[in-house]
Amino acid sequence: MLKSFSLTPKQAEAQSVLGSKATHVMLFGGSRSGKTFLIVRAVILRALAAPKSRHAILRFRFNHVKSAVIHDTFPKVMELCFPQVQYKLDKTDWFAEFPNGSQIWFGGLDDKERTEKILGQEYATIYLNESSQIPWSSRNLAVTRLAQRVEYKAGGKPVRLRLKMFYDCNPPSKAHWSYRLFVEKKDPESKAALGRPDDYACFKINPVDNQENLPETYLETLQGLSERLRRRFERGDFADAVENALWTQELIDRCRGGNEELPPLLRVIVAVDPSGADDDEESSNDEIGIVVGALGSDGRGYLLEDLTMKAGPATWGKIVASAYSRHQADLIVAEKNFGGAMVQHVIKTADPNASFKAVNASRGKVVRAEPISSLTEDGKIRFVGHFPELEDELCSFTTTGYGGEGSPNRADAFVWLFSELFPGLVRDPKPFRQEIQIDTSYVV
Repeated sequence: MLKSFSLTPKQAEAQSVLGSKATHVMLFGGSRSGKTFLIVRAVILRALAAPKSRHAILRFRFNHVKSAVIHDTFPKVMELCFPQVQYKLDKTDWFAEFPNGSQIWFGGLDDKERTEKILGQEYATIYLNESSQIPWSSRNLAVTRLAQRVEYKAGGKPVRLRLKMFYDCNPPSKAHWSYRLFVEKKDPESKAALGRPDDYACFKINPVDNQENLPETYLETLQGLSERLRRRFERGDFADAVENALWTQELIDRCRGGNEELPPLLRVIVAVDPSGADDDEESSNDEIGIVVGALGSDGRGYLLEDLTMKAGPATWGKIVASAYSRHQADLIVAEKNFGGAMVQHVIKTADPNASFKAVNASRGKVVRAEPISSLTEDGKIRFVGHFPELEDELCSFTTTGYGGEGSPNRADAFVWLFSELFPGLVRDPKPFRQEIQIDTSYVV
């Protein structure tokens, strides 16, 4: 091991918990606190200690484990902590093999064929990376493969490698199975107390505990986030569950993708939710909701960009026109309650050739948002990247109304966008009509 590598005091505590007698161990806390690094290191240590053992590192989507672990964390851990150890990376079946015959398999739980192949084997260690994105049913499928019996010699004596299942997450809400299982020590489905609570251990670690390995400005960046996101990514707290929420952070995380996953785009739209502001920048004005999205050849909708801003018409009109051109969009759709002619004039002034459609808010915000929430639940909408402010607004929508501060201009634009991309699912209902036949023969 390189002499320059060392754990911070808090990371040393976390490592101790990972090595405890508990079978299931979860590290949770803020962003970039070293959780993934610590667990990958622990998996490698187990693989090197027990010849011919098999281990799995899984995420919800294979592309994510490929970019975040295979091409990032895993080689970093090997270089820093085990520079003398050679390994081979099989890029067909995606596993790393060490000289002692041990293997670490990498996989995603979103691909049925690949999942069946990976979970057709038994493992001594299973690590669920970013478990907030993983459904409870997928976790339960994975745990059935934690069954490889491996013995090795330590100090000349035979030792059986304890089965271990590791988890990590930036805490979602308290309604998520990770909170119920590791913090409340309850079965997430039945809510009954765990029969063996000591078999489930968790440890909280935050970016402040890893600040010596972070850029100097990183903690300042976290402090500039909204209060909801600071609780999650800076302080590592589970959020209170919002009753009847249309979107949750774990749902959005599960629907998050990357540019590498984009299929051919069939239709691209820029959606605008104007605020009616006529000043360049007034603190009392609402923001102008501006988002860009597309319909892919796979039938899914993709959120590509959030350009929401607080500005007057001349400025936001240029931003919309620029997005229209840059994304080679097919249409600009804008809510017209603040004056359809004014909105169209602003956009046509910025780009006379832009295709424009005005839409009318004939129904309430929640009624408009509910079918888009259902599309998200069904996996029909993907978030290409992170959109903190927009996600804040979406998570504040409930079946009884919007519970956030101010006006949800970003979320409104989001709803207009996907209502236009999926028009058959969100058409206004036709007015109810009933023909009534009256017998008038008795009238005198």
